[in-house]
Amino acid sequence: MTPDELKALVRTIPDFPKTGIQFRDITTLLGHGPGFAASVEWLAEAVEGAEAIAGMEARGFIFGAAVAARLRRPFLPIRKAGKLPCAVIGVDYELEYGLDRLEMDPSAVAQGQQVAIVDDLLATGGTALAATELLRLAGAEVRRAAFVIDLPDLGGSAKLASQAVDVRTLMGFEGD
Repeated sequence: MTPDELKALVRTIPDFPKTGIQFRDITTLLGHGPGFAASVEWLAEAVEGAEAIAGMEARGFIFGAAVAARLRRPFLPIRKAGKLPCAVIGVDYELEYGLDRLEMDPSAVAQGQQVAIVDDLLATGGTALAATELLRLAGAEVRRAAFVIDLPDLGGSAKLASQAVDVRTLMGFEGD
C-alpha cells in the first residue's frame, strides 16, 4: 500500500481531546490488516540495522513490538512511572500541562547498543526526546527514530534532529 493509501486509513476526530485539536486516530489503521502490516513493514525498513527497537507506552508498544518481531530484534519497553517491578532509571519531562516520567530497566540495554525508537505519532517530540535521553543514560546509542504520523507544525522532528536523531515518518498531517 502507498503512503497516501495508508494515510486515508487514519481517522481524524475534530475537537478531541479539546476544541481546536484534530486528533489523528490510528485505531482505524490498526483495524485494517493489510494497512497495519504495510505500516509495520515501512517502519521496519526505516530502522533496518538497529540492534534493538524501543517503544514508548502505550501505542509505541503496538508498532515497536511488531517492528522488533519483524526484524527479529529485542523490544525495549519504555514505561510510564511505577510500572516496572525491578530497579529502574527514569527521566522526567514536560508535557503541555505538567510533568511526566518515563522509566526502563537499565539492564535491558547493552553498552553501545544501537537502538531505534518506533512510535505511532510525533508531535512536539517531548516523549521521544525523553525516551532518547533515557536510552542514552542506559548506555544505548540512539541515532534513528521512525513514526507512523508526523505533525510537522509542532516541531518534534526538528527537536529530535537537534539531538542527532535521524527521523523518518510514514505520513504527515499539516496544521496540527
